[in-house]
Amino acid sequence: MGNNGSAPGPEVSTADRKVPLASPCLLESELQEAIDAYRSGWLCMGPRTAELEESMRSYTGAREAIAVSSCSAALHIACLAAGLGPGDTAIVPSLAFAATVNAVAATGAAPRFAEIAAIDRPWLSAEAAEAAIEPSTKAIVAMSYGGHPGEVAALAELAERRNLALIEDAAHASGSWQEGRHVGTFGLAGALSFSASKNLGVGEGGMLLTDDDEIARRARALRWHGISASTWERRRAAAPEYTVEEVGLNYRIDDPRAALVNARLRRLDDDNRRRAEVVAAYRAAFAGAAGVSLLEPPPEGERASHCVFAVVLDEGIERIGFREQLSARGVETSIHFPPLHDSRAYGGGTTALPLTESFAQRAVSLPIFPQMEEWQVGLVIETALEAAEGGQAPVDGDGSRGRSAVAAG
Repeated sequence: MGNNGSAPGPEVSTADRKVPLASPCLLESELQEAIDAYRSGWLCMGPRTAELEESMRSYTGAREAIAVSSCSAALHIACLAAGLGPGDTAIVPSLAFAATVNAVAATGAAPRFAEIAAIDRPWLSAEAAEAAIEPSTKAIVAMSYGGHPGEVAALAELAERRNLALIEDAAHASGSWQEGRHVGTFGLAGALSFSASKNLGVGEGGMLLTDDDEIARRARALRWHGISASTWERRRAAAPEYTVEEVGLNYRIDDPRAALVNARLRRLDDDNRRRAEVVAAYRAAFAGAAGVSLLEPPPEGERASHCVFAVVLDEGIERIGFREQLSARGVETSIHFPPLHDSRAYGGGTTALPLTESFAQRAVSLPIFPQMEEWQVGLVIETALEAAEGGQAPVDGDGSRGRSAVAAG
């Protein structure tokens, strides 16, 4: 399984994992489309990339969709196209994969971390984001935790009111909708992921969404070394000439992968409905259970991708022991995410974000993927409930809890 942007869990061999955290699945018909792309003789960014971009525009409602090599690439391009650079700052969540913040730092701008909304709402708080704005602030970067839309509509209103760029890390949110709009289309630009564990996982790849014509123009140039016309565009126009308009990067996707993503997109809604069924079973089983609490669900009538399903352990539960019990039964777990403001790369804890820190110490991600069988869902539920019920840390002689996995983690 590819990198899912999470911390390593207890060691267990792949053969012993009865329920993996995620399970990328490509159908034979989808693989055939990639084979056809290879046999076509056109391997780099070309006609199938153009078809994928059209499909994404149609599905998400975005005016422009620009396919790139990864979600990280889409975020970096979005930050560059928004004009972020040295001397600027951007408001970012700490509870995110490194790419969310690295994309800002890669432009020379400085990330400014802001708090989550609550322990059961682990996404960037619009109120906290506004409080963190300073004269140098040029952008807000939101991350859709687990595919939940979070406060993206409120963040979009804030960005418009304060004349800031809103950039959406929608890596978890393929198929997530709020107020009739696809997540990733609320701000200046949004980024989707095709990484292995994501809802449209094919291995790697990404998509930049925008309604801004100038952002789209710059994104198309930046993904291929600032060149004015791609190889496919020059082939179609029978015009071999091109100019280098600005310093760019090599962030192209290739046609075989584009063909795979386009095929996966056709079953995205069906896959997400199955994910929602798994989530419903989890919620019914864990509601009111001892030792664990649930995140706030999306508002009634909204759709979430359910890319990640996390529970929050009570403060007395040893997280390492909880995860080890699940691992011993073949259930893989993970942590989304180690907080970035505590990382060596970003100051090592010089910023205080108590809600983020508490969630990051207590959250555990459980398996979720469309092909989960009923017995697998049942095994996760049974084992998690047993681990939570028996997971209270022993009381020391002074009446305090012993050193727990929460502290160790």
